[in-house]
Amino acid sequence: MKIVVQVKLMPEASQASALSATLRTVNEVACWVSEVAFEHGVPREYELRRHTYAELRARGIGSQAAQHTIKKVRDAYTTLKANIRAGNLGKPGSKRRRKAQTKPVALRPQAAHPFDDRCLSWQYDAQTVSIWTTSGRLKNIRFTCSADALKSLREHRRGESDLLERDGSFYLVAVCDIPEPDPYEPGAFIGVDLGIANIATTSTGYKAAGRNLNRHRRQQRELRRKLQAKGTKSAKRRLRMRRRKEQRHAKNINHIIAKKIVTEAERTSSGIALEDLGGIRQRVRLRMPQRVTLHSWAFHQLGSFLEYKARRAGVPLVYVDAAYTSQTCADCDHVDKKNRIDQATFICRNCGVVAHADRNASRNIAARGESAWTAGRESRVPATP
Repeated sequence: MKIVVQVKLMPEASQASALSATLRTVNEVACWVSEVAFEHGVPREYELRRHTYAELRARGIGSQAAQHTIKKVRDAYTTLKANIRAGNLGKPGSKRRRKAQTKPVALRPQAAHPFDDRCLSWQYDAQTVSIWTTSGRLKNIRFTCSADALKSLREHRRGESDLLERDGSFYLVAVCDIPEPDPYEPGAFIGVDLGIANIATTSTGYKAAGRNLNRHRRQQRELRRKLQAKGTKSAKRRLRMRRRKEQRHAKNINHIIAKKIVTEAERTSSGIALEDLGGIRQRVRLRMPQRVTLHSWAFHQLGSFLEYKARRAGVPLVYVDAAYTSQTCADCDHVDKKNRIDQATFICRNCGVVAHADRNASRNIAARGESAWTAGRESRVPATP
């Protein structure tokens, strides 16, 4: 399985200037390549290279950097096409979709740029890198990372690494190809119900309450509102300093929750059943005050963390249909919208069982996960007459 490892570069002042100038230059020429691609109807990469490679070399871009610039632009158009096809930019004829289709793709001056082993070399013992820039080759640029990240880089790094600039700091994002163990045969399944009031509730009794995270989000929104209303230079500086603070906090919480669930599944030789919530933001209709909470709900991030941690540990994971899991009684399978009294209370209208609503839903998800796993293992070959 492939994971990414991010390290922070610690360049000197002259090295930082060269790195920043390199990113600005390659992204500037990438915008020009994007305009050429748009004019020619976004041709294939080989044809696009014929239109742009000579000019890129004439502008002082190295041969490998020119190749990566062209490929990066072509990949950007591939991503745009996939987003349009998936409906992520709105329906046909919508303003957002029309705007994306009628102008070239633009890249930010600090956007990431890929470097292969010809342009970038790693010295793991010294924790330094050597990298190509528009000012020449820079050597002995120090980097810092955790011991586990350094071990992953030393043993499993493969392919390209991306250089990016964020808030004046430089990072390298490397791809590591880690061996993936074969999943074991689970004895049972742990159902995971995802929500906003409770971030995750499992059928084994673990509950990650969302009270603190939701309070943190409200505080951050209120602080941003006040600073934006103030509008002074110091307020704007404060806003820049607090960028992504809420995002990092939520990401850390999701990592902790995912690790606890996967560890419990591995300890008990169980699988993990996760509800498929794709498209829920388009399906659900909420009042204006509730929309901010829904759109800041990082359920997909938690699901992706659970998936890759489970694969890394060899824990089986299946996705199941989330329809009616919160309205179905886990004891008698009776489905009724009135079974869900409120957010936290479930009372079955058929058998009278009283349970926590999220815990009941997680038990239904666990049962569906076990059924999906069994169905996937059953032979579909007709019986011999």
